[in-house]
Amino acid sequence: MVFDLIVSALITVLVVTLTDGILTFFGNGLMNIGYRSAWIGPGGLRPSVRTMILTAAALLSFCLTFYFLMRETIRYIGKILEKVKEISAGDFDHPIEVKGNDEFSVMAENLNTMQQNIKEIMERERIAEHTKNDLVSSVAHDLRTPLTSIIGYLGWVRTRTDLDEETRNHYIDIAYQKALRLEQLTNELFGFVKLEHKEMQLHLGKLDLVQLMEQMLDEMTPSFVKNELQVEFLHAEHAIFLEADGELLARLFGNLLNNAVKYGKEGKQIRVSMEKEGEYVVTRVINYGRIIPKQELDHIFQKFYRTEQSRSRDTGGTGLGLAIVQQIAELHHGQVRVKSDLQGTVFEVELPVGMPKGKKADEKR
Repeated sequence: MVFDLIVSALITVLVVTLTDGILTFFGNGLMNIGYRSAWIGPGGLRPSVRTMILTAAALLSFCLTFYFLMRETIRYIGKILEKVKEISAGDFDHPIEVKGNDEFSVMAENLNTMQQNIKEIMERERIAEHTKNDLVSSVAHDLRTPLTSIIGYLGWVRTRTDLDEETRNHYIDIAYQKALRLEQLTNELFGFVKLEHKEMQLHLGKLDLVQLMEQMLDEMTPSFVKNELQVEFLHAEHAIFLEADGELLARLFGNLLNNAVKYGKEGKQIRVSMEKEGEYVVTRVINYGRIIPKQELDHIFQKFYRTEQSRSRDTGGTGLGLAIVQQIAELHHGQVRVKSDLQGTVFEVELPVGMPKGKKADEKR
């Protein structure tokens, strides 16, 4: 644009110079033949008239030259303005072509970047809204199922006065188990919400991960027996200490063990191994149930995601268990991985022995 202004100015100077020469020539000619008027005096063309003509010539020359040189740029500005109108109308799918290397090309590029950012923000909001709807739907379904059973069994016991004591206790026990399931779902949901919104506090302390796993396996023994599962815990070291939140790690490994019980029944075996690898402790929870397809492995840690085999009444849950596992691992600056093949389905948790410097206990996440 600066170049166009310079060229326009140079052409204007040339036109004014030529015009002045032409005016001088014709003014002197008319003066020599004795012609007199309001424009022509004894000394030729009057100064005020000359100035007016030269000014008009300069303006007209500059405007025409500048327009001629800038006509493509003016059209480009029009396209940019049109694109602004399209964006204001909600069209974010058609970027404007970036031409040249001047201020307007920079403007167009920034406009395209803004358009892409707005599109991404709207997409994130759409996904968030979809996730919220999934949450409401999933929670409503998962809470309604045990709640309906509780109401049904208790209503049956309440209205049937002819039930014997053994039958009555049987139905009450079923209702109690359903209530425990309802409590578990509620706790899982609130725990996830706290982790998702960074409201969970880390209470760090030195703990023996081997001992923690042994306690978890011991607590789940009734579940293993009920599902006829053999459990093996392999660890080369008698104790492995690390700095972590024991309660959160108990939830992490509890979720993985429950997951192994749900989907490893057919394999009749669960294997847990633990070892130190450099500055990390690696724990593997292996079940030998059905192989998880590759396309499902890519989404298995997403919240509310359920594999095809997890959508039955027996194994269905909130779809938050593995998402919570990943969040807790990341909260401890670790990571969790999964693979599934003929050798079994392996969930591998890698946790640092010590928290990075600067991370204080009870730090609010």
